[in-house]
Amino acid sequence: MEEIIAGRNPVCEALRAGRPVNKIFIARGAKSAATAEIIGLARQRQVPVQNVDKPFLDRLAPGAVHQGVIAQVAPYQYADLDDILAGVGDTAPLLVVLDEVTDPHNLGAVIRSADAAGAHGVVIPRRRAAAVTPAVVKASAGAVEYLPVARVGNLARTIDQLKERGIWVVGADAAARQVIWEAPLDGPLAIVVGGEDKGLGRLVREKCDLLVKLPMAGRVNSLNASVAAALVLFEAVRQRSRG
Repeated sequence: MEEIIAGRNPVCEALRAGRPVNKIFIARGAKSAATAEIIGLARQRQVPVQNVDKPFLDRLAPGAVHQGVIAQVAPYQYADLDDILAGVGDTAPLLVVLDEVTDPHNLGAVIRSADAAGAHGVVIPRRRAAAVTPAVVKASAGAVEYLPVARVGNLARTIDQLKERGIWVVGADAAARQVIWEAPLDGPLAIVVGGEDKGLGRLVREKCDLLVKLPMAGRVNSLNASVAAALVLFEAVRQRSRG
């Protein structure tokens, strides 16, 4: 079974990261520095490249902004949470846990922000949540090729396991009393962000060690899940750098 990755940057990052790529299609006449780099990387990895007409790419990835480049790749391989934690080394773990985030663009944006913040991984549930799809790969700008994503069956149980390992679990919740810059975010940390519609589920909320909120001065009292995740992530980065 194959998957499709569309767009110059996602395809380029898939090649750089060593993801198994079966074939690359490039629109005839497509000439750019990124396209030349893709062809060079494909040649190094002995990946076949085929020049095709643009309508062929449109049919291969309907509705996608493919920028004249599409790759057929092996299915995404989720990471094991234990392997993610084992790879942290001597630094304090920094994870993002998503509770029923269903929009693939939000998931991709969270992965991109988490990678930029130096997080060690993202955890998502198997059910009632977006999986890593070509749309997520595109929205992450290729960051999903570098940041491991673990998919778990029971999010509440996973949070218990993180707490048993000494990881402080902080949930982003609009009804929380404490604002993010008053919370201790400089140690081993898992940031939990809820779905687009209802936020954190009741059980997940109760499992968190602490709930924090982002101060809202406008008339809209909530933020996009990926924006909320990015703001809490970089507050944690600020506190860590201060230490």
